[in-house]
Amino acid sequence: MEQGTDIKSRWDEAPMGRLQIAAIALCVLLNALDGFDVLAISFASPGIAAEWGIDRKALGLVLSMELIGMAGGSVALGAVADRIGRRPTIIACLAIMAAGMAAATQAHDVVSLSVIRLLTGIGIGGMLACTNAMVAELANARARSLAVAIMAAGYPAGAILGGSVASHLLVAGGWRDVFLFGAIVTGLVLPLALWLLPESIGFLLTKRPPDALPRINRILERMGKAPADALPPADPVAPQPSLSALFAPDLARTTVLLTIAYFCHIMTFYFIIKWVPKIVVDMGFAPSQAGGVLVWANVGGLLGALLLSALSWRMPVRALVIGAMVASTVTVTLFGQAQTTLSGLALVAAAAGFCTNAAVVGIYALVAQSFPPSVRAGGTGIVIGVGRGGAALGPIVAGLLFSLGFGLSVVAIGMAFGSLIGALLLLMLRPRPA
Repeated sequence: MEQGTDIKSRWDEAPMGRLQIAAIALCVLLNALDGFDVLAISFASPGIAAEWGIDRKALGLVLSMELIGMAGGSVALGAVADRIGRRPTIIACLAIMAAGMAAATQAHDVVSLSVIRLLTGIGIGGMLACTNAMVAELANARARSLAVAIMAAGYPAGAILGGSVASHLLVAGGWRDVFLFGAIVTGLVLPLALWLLPESIGFLLTKRPPDALPRINRILERMGKAPADALPPADPVAPQPSLSALFAPDLARTTVLLTIAYFCHIMTFYFIIKWVPKIVVDMGFAPSQAGGVLVWANVGGLLGALLLSALSWRMPVRALVIGAMVASTVTVTLFGQAQTTLSGLALVAAAAGFCTNAAVVGIYALVAQSFPPSVRAGGTGIVIGVGRGGAALGPIVAGLLFSLGFGLSVVAIGMAFGSLIGALLLLMLRPRPA
């Protein structure tokens, strides 16, 4: 039998087992579903605008609705995950996402689609908070930053694969087929998650439900590790799982800086992600070609995520994120400067995606490092949830700037400054002791 005091240290020091790797891979898949579900409205937006005759300002509001839902879902369901567990919250989020994607196929006007996307966003936001905490607690200490970064890379991977399918669906059918595809795939993953995903041992050690020890031992047995004879002593200074704990003196600075930095950078990120299809269509290209440019933006995003993941194995994550944000400022500015050919648009969109998403991936790893297990999901939820206000605000602000008569070059410069502000804020972040 393994001594209770050794559970966490041995978990952190032991090589990764097959079930740990499989569960982390599943979380990568879940984040890929998030990537497609969020971007489904972007792929569908030209068809929605054409069918319902809505202008850029109204479309910007529709594009932002699931992001508003994500903000609420991240905060609320992240806190729930710290109280009831990562696994049941993830399962509930999957069910919400599948139902929301299916319901979008029945939308008949801007109001109904906006409400559906708002509710779908609640599940997507909760999923983001939960998977970030789950992966951080499934991985050992050496692989933790790398595992979280790879999990976050699932987002652009889902957008690329799903976007390729969506482009074909837009040629062969209509925009509703994009949501139907997402509903089917998300529904198929639900039983896989029920079968494969364990509860986080880190959560069980922190929360200590009455059956914590037998549950931990069942998980350890599945993973081929020695069972424990007792739980380790409780950490007397560990913060209790509550939102107020995130703003206590020892965590407030971390919470505020990460949240505002994410808020500012994600405005820049979602300007690219949400407006690329409409901008390309307005230049005279077909919706299917516009979807292809967005796919290239996400190809760049995936490559940026993978590069940052690899570098995080050897280099401090905070320095990598700051560098990516500075590069994001430059590439998003270039996106708005005299790109007239489809290949030119695709190239600069890929470069912008590379830099912006590398920074997003790095922030996820930085968040996982910065909060203790007892408030990790809640902390992730606050950063992502409040920060997602920037995701919702970015497309709206860009839409308003366009409606005021500003050209793409001016709008791109203005939106690029979000990344620069984020980099400056992260310079003030104090790394948390290991």
